Amino acid sequence: CRGQARGGWRPRARPLLQRWGASFRRGADFDSWGQLVEAIDEYQILARHLQKEAQAQHNNSEFTEEQKKTIGKIATCLELRSAALQSTQSQEEFKLEDLKKLEPILKNILTYNKEFPFDVQPVPLRRILAPGEEEHLEFEEDEEEGGAGAGSPDSFPARVPGTLLPRLPSEPGMTLLTIRIEKIGLKDAGQCIDPYITVSVKDLNGIDLTPVQDTPVASRKEDTYVHFNVDIELQKHVEKLTKGAAIFFEFKHYKPKKRFTSTKCFAFMEMDEIKPGPIVIELYKKPTDFKRKKLQLLTKKPLYLHLHQTLHKE
Repeated sequence: CRGQARGGWRPRARPLLQRWGASFRRGADFDSWGQLVEAIDEYQILARHLQKEAQAQHNNSEFTEEQKKTIGKIATCLELRSAALQSTQSQEEFKLEDLKKLEPILKNILTYNKEFPFDVQPVPLRRILAPGEEEHLEFEEDEEEGGAGAGSPDSFPARVPGTLLPRLPSEPGMTLLTIRIEKIGLKDAGQCIDPYITVSVKDLNGIDLTPVQDTPVASRKEDTYVHFNVDIELQKHVEKLTKGAAIFFEFKHYKPKKRFTSTKCFAFMEMDEIKPGPIVIELYKKPTDFKRKKLQLLTKKPLYLHLHQTLHKE
């Protein structure tokens, strides 16, 4: 019967549903308050947890196959709402009031037996880790393991990052910054699958000061370099950045064995380093430390992130 799996009631289901429900409400609250960065984080992290449960093997799941399908569809809707919040289009494809219809379904998943209200499908296996989630994973994956993965990269839908934003309008007396990401030096550059860089501007507390941007996947890889050659337009006038702010660059790549996109390393540039011309900056070990308190160099080798800055002033 519904709500039961082989072997009777699964005791872990109700605590799971309570945690998911609390996370759902947090995300919806942030969303309704206009705290979009926090809402997107909450939605994405919850979507990953739901997706993981939806794709769990029968013996390891608390839910029936039909319930897992519904859980997967809720994860898709969370992704759709998250994408709508990040879209520059004025028309939101998936509205908050639509999302709120799903809260009672998630809460009552053990007894829910109606048709799902939206025509969506469960999200695919391939996962992009939400901010902060990687630090809470239950397994270690610092070193690349050898051997065949759980599936070849071709087994999963290709992800095409790329959320670069146009340059802001100029203002008299104000400076805009364009950062060209030229290349990054890595000892295993050629092995990185679908590499891209996430660029964000954070204050000393790690709070976003501008929208986060993803580069497209790297243009080419050779020897110990991954080449990007893309321009990032800083979404704030330099004069308006708070004291102690920094621009972060997180290098990410897809790991077929783990089936998610992982941060490999990061770099950052502080305000006193903003000046026209080329600059190379050091690479640090993950997890990304936005507060810059526990920094560990990735390698002793002379491998860096290569940038070129252009300042525009009216």
